Amino acid sequence: MQNSRMAHALSRPLSPARRRLLQSLPLGLLPFPAAWAASSGQAAYALYDQPKYPPGFTHFDYVNPQAPIGGSLMLTPPTVGGSFDKLNPFTLKGNAAPGLNTLVFESLMTPSWDEPNTMYGLLAEDIAVGADGLSVQFRLNTLARFANGDAVTAQDVVHSFTTLVSSEAAPQFASIYADVAAADVLDARQVRFSFKRRNHELPILLAGLPVFSPKWAAGRAFSAVIDAPIASGPYRIARQSQQRDITYARRADYWGWHLPTRRGQFNFADITYKLYLDGTARLEAFKAGEYDLLQEFIARNWARQYRGPGFDSGALIKLELPNHNPAGFQGFVVNLRRPQFQDVRVRQALALALDFQWLDRMLFYSAYKRIEGYFANSPFEARGVPGADELALLEPLRAQLPPAVFGALPRMPSTHPPNSLRGNLLKARALLEQAGWHWRDGALRNARGQALVIDYLDTQGAMSRIISVYAQALQRLGITLNYRLVDFALYQQRMDTFDFDMTTIRYGGSTSPGNELFDRFGSHAAAVQGSDNVWGLRDPAVDALIAKVVAATTMRQLQAACRALDRVLVCGWYSVPQWYSDTFRVAIAAHKFAWPKTLPQYYQPEGWAVQCWWADQKIVSRAPA
Repeated sequence: MQNSRMAHALSRPLSPARRRLLQSLPLGLLPFPAAWAASSGQAAYALYDQPKYPPGFTHFDYVNPQAPIGGSLMLTPPTVGGSFDKLNPFTLKGNAAPGLNTLVFESLMTPSWDEPNTMYGLLAEDIAVGADGLSVQFRLNTLARFANGDAVTAQDVVHSFTTLVSSEAAPQFASIYADVAAADVLDARQVRFSFKRRNHELPILLAGLPVFSPKWAAGRAFSAVIDAPIASGPYRIARQSQQRDITYARRADYWGWHLPTRRGQFNFADITYKLYLDGTARLEAFKAGEYDLLQEFIARNWARQYRGPGFDSGALIKLELPNHNPAGFQGFVVNLRRPQFQDVRVRQALALALDFQWLDRMLFYSAYKRIEGYFANSPFEARGVPGADELALLEPLRAQLPPAVFGALPRMPSTHPPNSLRGNLLKARALLEQAGWHWRDGALRNARGQALVIDYLDTQGAMSRIISVYAQALQRLGITLNYRLVDFALYQQRMDTFDFDMTTIRYGGSTSPGNELFDRFGSHAAAVQGSDNVWGLRDPAVDALIAKVVAATTMRQLQAACRALDRVLVCGWYSVPQWYSDTFRVAIAAHKFAWPKTLPQYYQPEGWAVQCWWADQKIVSRAPA
């Protein structure tokens, strides 16, 4: 997606620099521990266990190494944007053209899509982490070349790094690489990064470093560079049209076609991205045949608008593909900096007023599953009573935690019979009375006579239907929920300064949660404007558990720490979790494409199409097994 803050219409725009880079990296480019320290380089590294693919493997299982080359793929970005005004995706100002990061730029290493947290060689043919965990070294492939024919050298890697962490580039790079003490050229092919302290995320994050030629800037300030990059990727920019369309052409002279991490990939002769001003125009353009693939994020649109002659004739088809990616979190969040939300009973009452089952049945076409915590659709999600490994982490914090943490994990309120919204609202009213809120003079008021009024902040209007239903339920409790729709710039400003009562937040899931949790839930981040801790959460127990997550060196330790953290957050009722989809809703132009029989485990539909599909007029497209 062009904006990593907007995973779809319900997403909050990213403000913290660190998370923006983390989520811009493909699934798998997340931390691996110092336990993997090596004295000699290896071509593949896994966070835990062994890499799936052994040395000498020929290709990933989810590609077709005999895929024919040729044909065209027409796409549109998942989010509407209207136009682009630069070809440099690494600076702060302006809108970069879509497709650059995937098609034009390359990183030192690349992930596999059918295993979590495993990296394989690309520009770098191997990686070695220092035995003390304070450095990482990469050795470049002798064949690696930029599109202008120049060899990719260690000096180019250092140039790219120093440029990206400078004030001329977007600030997220300086944030994410803040613990890098030095980047040194050892020889023409070897580069070493030294760390200020042990940080087991850094080797993987540095493996994802995009590399470009110093000739791209040609002596100019990097912030002023907006023209075509000089990079090493499999495509070059062929043409642009009015900053709304951009076409990339496959490079016959690309240096890496022989690599096992590239064989069978990027099979289209050209790939074009077309930009549209709004969602309606984009959908109508798809129906008219202007491009080939469209992912839909809104269930109502999928059920009601993907109709017409093209679908009737079979020229266009709808696919629902399995989504095994961690769902992360999406929900209504309240600002704990506001006094009315500081009592946990008030927060729990707000959760009791949301009738997810009705919303899913009446508005969502039964397309969603309920989110119960903060690590949905992943092995890090807490369930039931805490296990022995969780208790080992929670017991030292018992005095700081509510008793509910040590029992069966609370489930989100349901209205499935014999439960009902009326029953849930009665429970909510009792909790509010215990917290000192009573009905008086036509509203729910505290001892000072202040009414319980909540302003819900939104942009783009995506939540208006849901909020109207939720507001009716809250009104039955005497709570007024006002819907405030503001433009994107004001929304971002107010969120960065924590000037809100309630909003919807979405954070993407990770196959390996880590340091980003400090920015999301850590006490220090609560006081940092623009951080992801929009809740204003300050809890020493939460800080301690995040430290356990970051210190984990085995998958079992990581799962236990994440589940313990999830349990504490759920029992704090800091959010009203919403919903997620375990399928990707994708419409495509039929009879144009084919793809491998094996579907990757972790992927995004657009990236899968770009890298793994091929053009074939003879094959009728159908959903993979």
